[in-house]
Amino acid sequence: MITLRKPQPDRAEFKKVILKQKISSRVPLFELHIDREIIKYFTENLFGGKWVEPAEAKDRETQEKVLENNIRCWHRLGYDYLRLTADFRFSASLSFASKNRSTDDTAGLSRGTRKWVEEEKGAITSWEDFEKFSWPRLEDFNLWPFEFTAKNLPEGMGIFATFSQGIFEVLTNELFGLETLGYLIHDNPELIEAVTNRVGGLIYACYQKALGLDNLIGFVQGDDMGFKTATLVSPNVLKKYILPWHKKLARLAHENNLLYVLHSCGNLETIMEDIITDVKIDAKHSFEDTIVPVAEFKRRYGDRIAVLGGVDVNKLCILNEADLRDYVRKILDECMPGGGYALGTGNSVTNYIPVENYLAMLDEGAKWG
Repeated sequence: MITLRKPQPDRAEFKKVILKQKISSRVPLFELHIDREIIKYFTENLFGGKWVEPAEAKDRETQEKVLENNIRCWHRLGYDYLRLTADFRFSASLSFASKNRSTDDTAGLSRGTRKWVEEEKGAITSWEDFEKFSWPRLEDFNLWPFEFTAKNLPEGMGIFATFSQGIFEVLTNELFGLETLGYLIHDNPELIEAVTNRVGGLIYACYQKALGLDNLIGFVQGDDMGFKTATLVSPNVLKKYILPWHKKLARLAHENNLLYVLHSCGNLETIMEDIITDVKIDAKHSFEDTIVPVAEFKRRYGDRIAVLGGVDVNKLCILNEADLRDYVRKILDECMPGGGYALGTGNSVTNYIPVENYLAMLDEGAKWG
């Protein structure tokens, strides 16, 4: 029998756990993202709400209902915070957006089609493209969804803010494409630097604009920099162009008594020391057992940063309930002692994870210890 624990959000305690200032009296939870199909399922089947499709929310009143469903879901599932995203949507102006490939979505809670990025060539390949590109304007960026959410959070809950894909992701997924980026690193490094600084500056300005939001506890910045065996480009390229911007974002957070959490997929072993000692992240998220299991990562680095999630998404999808529970308990047994850990998936709560398996993971967290 799975019973969701009674929500008792405590953003102050959660922050202390991440900073390793306190060992939590319960298993805290962390997620980067919960797919809207999952939120819809819980809204309609467990929480007695009425679902509003975000894409169809054109007026302010309906948009507020979308946010209310989001708040209710994160709260009732037992999180101390809600991660809210709003970005500049760099891809809205990109010529390659129409080249995104799609296929049928065969997930249990299907969204119809699933897309992935065409990585060959983006909107910028030259200085001429750079000058012509329609860059987002900070003055067009509206914080009202964050302000509404902050004012309507249940007592004790906090907000993690995210305003864009990561700097490296914008370069690879949107503006250059990974293949073009690879050529330009050698052929035109000045252009790489100019675009990186333009993107980084816009993202930084967004976070500056958010300072002072009620109940804000930190920034969660995603930036997938690796794949199964290595970083996607040379570690030296990441250290030169990308990590300095994460360092600036982390410093901005820390100067304002906020957390800085990095979500990055892939094998980052060659830059992990830089991420910890130079960038100075507070916590790392995104783990796959085929790269480094979360318990092993905590043994290596858990004395210096907090470790978040790590329940392998593949295992969440394929294990039966009994085996999954054993697997989650083992992670908790290895990661909870000493503090600095929060339970969650290795990446996000995707619409192809069986809902009952996700709930079993939460249930083991509620029962542990």
